[in-house]
Amino acid sequence: MTISVEQNECHSIFIRLIEIESTLIRLEIENTHVLDDYARVTIAFIVESKMIAVPIGTGMIEWKLIEEPIEPSWVKDYDEGEPPTLRPNWDTSNWRIVSAFVGEERVGGAMVACRTPGSDFLEGRHDLAALWDIRVAPDWRGKGIGTRLFERVVQYAQSIGCVELKIETQDVNVGACRFYAKQGCRLTDVIPEAYPGWPGETEFIWRMEL
Repeated sequence: MTISVEQNECHSIFIRLIEIESTLIRLEIENTHVLDDYARVTIAFIVESKMIAVPIGTGMIEWKLIEEPIEPSWVKDYDEGEPPTLRPNWDTSNWRIVSAFVGEERVGGAMVACRTPGSDFLEGRHDLAALWDIRVAPDWRGKGIGTRLFERVVQYAQSIGCVELKIETQDVNVGACRFYAKQGCRLTDVIPEAYPGWPGETEFIWRMEL
């Protein structure tokens, strides 16, 4: 069941209510001033395997993903004990956070970046949006909240005139790779050793036409 309550962009908030497993979830679109609260939802997960990207086909490169186990397992935390930060010289006035609440408890969220001079990831384009970050509290993972957050990201990006969504993840984030593939995203770039701080990890870039 979905109940929508769309408001004018007063304080940059739109509200949608959805029901998951008999629990009412409130989705709100907020500005990045809530970043500290947003970061209190952990993004950490256990790495037990990674995806190996094998090129297939001819012409435009396509990729087949093969899962490979990792031993011993370890915990990956993108926040690494610190909340996510945005570069101070970036104008993030066009960024939004899609937040998921149960009552007053924040249980998940997704950050959408767009129209940001100085961000190479956005390629200088005004019609490209990036899913900068998506997270769901551990007790609520696997229940469909991530999918609803993703859907709202797509809807928001379309509403501001974007024609493509770009997403970054890594080969060790197997759950994210499966999730983005399920949402209809296409793996377009595979960049080994892309992170000096994370040796051995491969960057995956996913794209979705809107």
